[in-house]
Amino acid sequence: MKRLPCSLWFVLLFAAGGLVLFIHQQALSEMVQQQACNDYKNQMLCEIWYETVLEVDHYFKGTIFFNKSTTQFEEIFKKKKKKLTKKTKMSILCNVYSLYKTIYMNFKSWQKLSGILEARQQLMKEICAKYKSSISKTITRHHVKSIFVEDKYKLLYCQVPKAGCSNWKRTLMVLAGKASNTQSIKHDTVHYGQHLKKLDSFDQQGIMHRLQTYTKVIFVREPLERMVSAYRDKFENPNNYYHSLFGKPIISKYRVNPSKAALKTGNGVTFKEFVQYLLDVHRPVGMDIHWEQANQLCNPCLIDYDFIGKFENMEEESNFLLRLSGAPPNLTLPSFKDRNPSDKRTSMQITENYFSQVSALERQRVYDFYYMDYLMFNYSKPFKDLY
Repeated sequence: MKRLPCSLWFVLLFAAGGLVLFIHQQALSEMVQQQACNDYKNQMLCEIWYETVLEVDHYFKGTIFFNKSTTQFEEIFKKKKKKLTKKTKMSILCNVYSLYKTIYMNFKSWQKLSGILEARQQLMKEICAKYKSSISKTITRHHVKSIFVEDKYKLLYCQVPKAGCSNWKRTLMVLAGKASNTQSIKHDTVHYGQHLKKLDSFDQQGIMHRLQTYTKVIFVREPLERMVSAYRDKFENPNNYYHSLFGKPIISKYRVNPSKAALKTGNGVTFKEFVQYLLDVHRPVGMDIHWEQANQLCNPCLIDYDFIGKFENMEEESNFLLRLSGAPPNLTLPSFKDRNPSDKRTSMQITENYFSQVSALERQRVYDFYYMDYLMFNYSKPFKDLY
């Protein structure tokens, strides 16, 4: 799959096929359908049905669906090692019909989502033309350092921390055959196991080939909500690395009369101190990817992303992308939170509570800091007093 519009054609054809099958099977009587439901409860039939669905899915993957008929389902049945009765065949066919009926019923929501995705791409082009038209168009390793590569399914995923990147990297590992399922992959394995290739590890020819032929994906999140999520994760919970590297210099520069313990450990950075650090042009320590602007991490004015997803609709959009990519039908994006699971997920209400701890001027300046993310990814102003 090279670009999203081509994939959308596949969805249209696939859904249309569901409609054809739906119409074709209207002749099935209610009695047969009810019998199929009863038979489906039989464990042996469940196994046969599951195997057949996988075969049907493989059989039709990437093909035009319009001219398919039940005679070709019969050909699939003939390949089965177990001898199937006419009743069992009809039962399986009924369930296939139900599967594609569901696909057709979901088509309207897919159609709406594809329109939203196209609008996001168009907005990105407009913002880049207006604000970034003068930038160099040369793509270097620096520009692709946040992009992970999955060669089998031809995906390029730019990670934006605190926008579902851990679970997306788990999913990429399963796609790459590095794990059998997402639930078994620990946090440290995801981020420090080096199981995924990064685009900057290839030579320039390899980089450009993948940028031109693979599906390029980015998921973003409401900028201030993402920033608060990063603060809570790195500074309110035990984290020797961040407390030492960032906490100690932040406390040293911005806290009046810090205690010796605070200076030694870097524990207890307040949200106001974190904001002061973020806004300081002479920061005592550099930026970090967890609160760096998404447009700086992924360079969307240089790299034409085919799929711009949003954390706020993560489940639907991620699974839509997986289906477009031809991923195994049982693979969906996990939704669990494995770091500090007892903490409540950062919401806009929680974000507002944190920003009530800083002045109106500081709120405005933080918004200005993330202003391009707000424009490019079409997020509304989070507070009424912002200009």
